[in-house]
Amino acid sequence: MRKVVYGGAMSLDGYIAGPSGEYDWIVMDPDMDFPALMRRFDTFLIGRKTFEAMQRMGTAAPPTPGITSIVCSRTLRPGDCAPATLSDDAARSIIDLRTKPGKDIALFGGGELFRSLLAAGLVDEVNVSVVPVLLGGGIPLLPSPADRARLKLRTHRIYPKTGTVGLEYDIVSG
Repeated sequence: MRKVVYGGAMSLDGYIAGPSGEYDWIVMDPDMDFPALMRRFDTFLIGRKTFEAMQRMGTAAPPTPGITSIVCSRTLRPGDCAPATLSDDAARSIIDLRTKPGKDIALFGGGELFRSLLAAGLVDEVNVSVVPVLLGGGIPLLPSPADRARLKLRTHRIYPKTGTVGLEYDIVSG
């Protein structure tokens, strides 16, 4: 079955973006092989707020060969997110995607979408790169209120050039 993987960068104090949504603190370690990391996915599930931030940066759902981008929103219209597909029910989209053949599904922010799908039992892995910076505030990895989730460490990697630590966890059911 296709897995749903939530991942991205996180500050040491648990934020995925600064107070104004800034991400300038995220360092790109030269030893991270992003193409290899992305090869396991053929679908990107993107939250509305993340999509809108991507639009402001000029990187909103660019067509990527072999990748289907789905924007999850109850307020956007289909034309607002072209060429991506719009879904007003992220949970239903995942349930449907899991019935079809394909690669794993990458969940790209934000925290609120992650929280809702985690509560629904639809997230299988959490993969974060912990960046050695303290932001002191911002958008948390998992916003309150959220249920407790048990994780099991699958692997880790230290990137000495930047001090970033890559952590990959399976979500433990039950």
